[in-house]
Order: sequence, then structure tokens, then C-alpha cells
Amino acid sequence: MRQSLMIVASLMAAMAPAAASSGDAWADFAETVRTQCLEAAAPVLEAAEIVVDPFGSESFGLAVLSGKARGAEATVSYICVMDKQSGAVELGSELPAEILSVDVP
Repeated sequence: MRQSLMIVASLMAAMAPAAASSGDAWADFAETVRTQCLEAAAPVLEAAEIVVDPFGSESFGLAVLSGKARGAEATVSYICVMDKQSGAVELGSELPAEILSVDVP
């Protein structure tokens, strides 16, 4: 039993640096998604605001961008996906503000 506890303690100690860097890795990932999605949206949005899912899905980084449509007065949003393997970024179609309104009781 004592040997089992020592093994568990050793494994936990070995994992501690990985857990700390994991948080940093997720923050770096979210910043990459933020930067890439803002760059992709620059031609269609003026002064875009972005909300990044800090982890994304299994395969994609995910974000929602909102702002004034370039050359128009309407506020619109886009869903942005970034392939975690290739880093390729794509925007979905333009979503008018009324589509995104949610009534919460």
C-alpha cells in the first residue's frame, strides 16, 4: 500500500507542470483563434468585437464576432471556426442582429 501511495504521489508531482502549462496552452490557443478570426472578419466587419470559446470543440476553435457591417449601418455577427489541425479559418454567413436576440424568461 505504501508503495502504491508513493507511485501515485510521484505521478501527481510529474503531472503538475503539465497542468500548469495546459492552462497557458489553452490561453495561447484562444488568443490564436481571436487573432485569426479578427483577421478573417476584417474585410466584412468594422470594429469587430469577439467572444472566443476558450476550448472550442474537439476539432475546431470557435468564436462569435459582431460589429457594424463594412459599408452599411447594420450590426451583424459571424461564427468563426478554426481547424485545430491545419489552422485554417472560415467564417459562416452573415447573421443579422434579430437572429441572435434571445428572450430569457
